[in-house]
This record gives sequence, structure tokens and C-alpha cells, in this order.
Amino acid sequence: MEIVLYEPEIPQNTGNIVRLAAATGCGLHLIEPLGFFWNDRNLKRAGLDYWEYARVKRHRSFDHFLTLFPGCRPYYLSTKGTKGYHEVRFTQDDILVFGPETRGLPEKLLATDADHVLRLPMVPGIRCINLSNSVAVVTYEALRQLQFPGMI
Repeated sequence: MEIVLYEPEIPQNTGNIVRLAAATGCGLHLIEPLGFFWNDRNLKRAGLDYWEYARVKRHRSFDHFLTLFPGCRPYYLSTKGTKGYHEVRFTQDDILVFGPETRGLPEKLLATDADHVLRLPMVPGIRCINLSNSVAVVTYEALRQLQFPGMI
């Protein structure tokens, strides 16, 4: 399974997600531009010593990323989704796409496949939860459905 961060903005969130990717065996793909420098100390600190265990790749655009995964099934996580992440049957080849912390995924991306736009249930009036928390919740649900492949 692959995790995609579309133009992430906060280095600490990305570092936390590096740790998640290492712990789950998921690939982590960062779509540029990033909202921080690659050598940001907060990014490195949040990732601790998990960097060597994570498969992290940077891509110049989402379109470029998609050329590397032909036939993939991306799921876009957004507060604009009408279907909950728990209502989907995930497969090993699915891709989980998360947007930047302050603005979410762009409308043009969400419009490519409205049936694959998923949301996390929240009480009314709450805008969103932290990006690294969202990634963890959805990733672990997908892996649970797959019976945690390669994990003990």
C-alpha cells in the first residue's frame, strides 16, 4: 500500500508519517512543492531514526507519481467526501492520498473520481483533524482489512 502526501506543509507531520510508513511497510510519496526544506531539522527530528526503514520518495507532480503506478486505485481523503473511509474494501494496491494541512486536496483532483473521495467522520462544526492522525487512522484501517500483511 502507498501513502501520498500532496504538497505537505508542516515538517513535523511529515516526519511523524515517515515513522508510520516505516512501521507499516507502506511506501511514502511526497508531491512537490513541499512547504518546508528537505533538510528541515523539525522534519528530521520528528522522523527520529526511522528514516532508514521508510521508503520515501519525492515527486515533482501528482501526474508524474501516477505514471509510476499505472492502474492504481487512488483514494482521496477530504472533508468534502460523502463516503466514510470505513465503507471501502481496500486492496494491497490502493493508494491513500492526503492533502496539505491548511487547504486540503484541490477540487480538480477530487473531481477526477468523486466515488473515491473519502472522509473521516467528525462531529459537526469541527473542520478537520491533524494530518498525521488522519493518515494513521486510514492506513491502519486499510491494513486491518488486509490482515496486516507482513506485520506482527
